[in-house]
Amino acid sequence: LVQRQLEAVQKGLGEMRSLAGSVGDLKRVLTNVKVRGSWGEVQLRAILEQILSPEQYAANVAIRPDSQERVEYAVRLPGDGEQARPVWLPIDSKFPLEDYHRLCDASQCGNEQAAGAARASLLKVLESEAKDVCEKYIAPPHSTDFALIFLPIEGLYAEVLRDPAAAERLQRKYRVVVAGPATLAALLSSLRMGFRTLAIQKRSGEVWTILGAVKTEFEKFGVGLQQMQRHLNQTGSDLEELIGPRSRAITRKLESVQQLDPDAAADLLGIEEKSFSV
Repeated sequence: LVQRQLEAVQKGLGEMRSLAGSVGDLKRVLTNVKVRGSWGEVQLRAILEQILSPEQYAANVAIRPDSQERVEYAVRLPGDGEQARPVWLPIDSKFPLEDYHRLCDASQCGNEQAAGAARASLLKVLESEAKDVCEKYIAPPHSTDFALIFLPIEGLYAEVLRDPAAAERLQRKYRVVVAGPATLAALLSSLRMGFRTLAIQKRSGEVWTILGAVKTEFEKFGVGLQQMQRHLNQTGSDLEELIGPRSRAITRKLESVQQLDPDAAADLLGIEEKSFSV
């Protein structure tokens, strides 16, 4: 029994070492700033793929015509008119993990002063990022009058919203809206409903145009039918004139002529005899 228990403990320790290794790998990934940014970008792409269709957004979009700066992702909004260029809604993912970790550690230790300093540092970093996004990617009429900063962790987004004045300052001063995963999904869902409404309106306009064309062609068809009816009436009148008086006059002149047998008449005239059924 002791041997079996020791084997179970050894097996559990092996699984714990494997789990610790995986946690260590994840920690190394999140410690690397470049890889961490790529992870936030992958999460942003996953949300876009789940909600929008491929033609409704694009990656690495150069919004400003006079700049080579490219935003990670942008939602394609329809421009004014059929041939107008699209209007882009820039979305850039940010992941200030170090400041968030300091804030979480200070909160767990109950150090309000350290937590306040960490929160102030986090908001300062976000304000710097918002300024950068505003200068690089907000360029009406090529883009919307605002941009989105995506925070890939709901806890990080909640810490930002803990100070409503800071979030409002980012919107007012830099025209940047901070969004977490759930908030971004809700916003994209609203945009998708708007796309559907716009598509329905566009299709309704096309149907109305087709109905107008059908109405025009139907009027031409009616005029043609009236002309055909007049021609048919005229043809009927001509046939009546031809068959009526003329046939009766010819019949009267031929009354004195003796009628031949049908077969003999056909042979004389060289006409093949056919039977007609009514």
